Amino acid sequence: MSQTLRTHAARLGPLAATLGVFALIFSRIPFARLVDALGQARLAPFLALMVSFSLFFFLVDTLVLLKMIRWFHGPLAYRDLLPVRASTYLVSIVNTQLAQGALALYLNRRFMTPLAAIGGTVLTLILLEVTQLVLCATLGMLAFPSDVPLGLAAGPVAILLLWVGIALLRRSAAPRIVANPFLQTLRTATPRQLLTVLALKGSTFVVALFMHSLALPLFGIHVPILRLLAFLPIVFMVAALPITVAHLGTSQAAWIYFFNDFAPEPQLLAYSLAAHLTFMLAQGTLGLVFLPRAYADLFLRRTREDIGAARPSQSATSV
Repeated sequence: MSQTLRTHAARLGPLAATLGVFALIFSRIPFARLVDALGQARLAPFLALMVSFSLFFFLVDTLVLLKMIRWFHGPLAYRDLLPVRASTYLVSIVNTQLAQGALALYLNRRFMTPLAAIGGTVLTLILLEVTQLVLCATLGMLAFPSDVPLGLAAGPVAILLLWVGIALLRRSAAPRIVANPFLQTLRTATPRQLLTVLALKGSTFVVALFMHSLALPLFGIHVPILRLLAFLPIVFMVAALPITVAHLGTSQAAWIYFFNDFAPEPQLLAYSLAAHLTFMLAQGTLGLVFLPRAYADLFLRRTREDIGAARPSQSATSV
């Protein structure tokens, strides 16, 4: 396969997967029943809950990123990071990897740190986010093992093996590993720092659990809290798989699969779509609001600093 074909396949693959999942869902659920379920929902309080959670998630997510930056790269004000983090949400609607690249570019320009070191920090943060999801999902798998597809057990096993490898890497004294800037954050992060990030990310799950327990009845869905506690993290883990556009399709399929004993499928589909799209649009709106400031900080600020740095040399030349 040529490079061009591989590139097109990589771009069209998530779209094809998204369309395929929705084709399967709508082969079981008539679209008219979805519209009816949305029409019967109490949307005003639902939107208030989702927007409030989106703001909470944004503030905590930015705090986690701030701690990673301060620990491994340098001082930065919380208010200065808010616009950049919000802007990455907007970019991630189109492409998650592009959003991570934009964040790495900002940190590179702000601290003049090698991109490899910045990339290592971003990778560590992504790894911790995935670990937190898998840890919560594992509890659900252990609580109701007969209701979980066997293939999902690969997630906890893979994460465990990955952290075993990281532990060995941290103990290695090989010069190529010690000097590699990409591995710097993984090697130097203390257990306390790693656990702090996991705890902060875990707080967003606790609030998400509380929010969904209040929002589900607004769609006429009543799920026992223990069942929600067990399977909500698995839904989040499945939704986080980078195989569809904007994580659509997989999330809806997971809601229907794990909670179809508690509500008709059209209501579950309506709720999962409304929750997913509302959260995504709220994050995108935050990105639009903060985008001008983020752009100015990323490009105009650096331009002014470059001009200021050039002026002394110009004066010296003229003398």
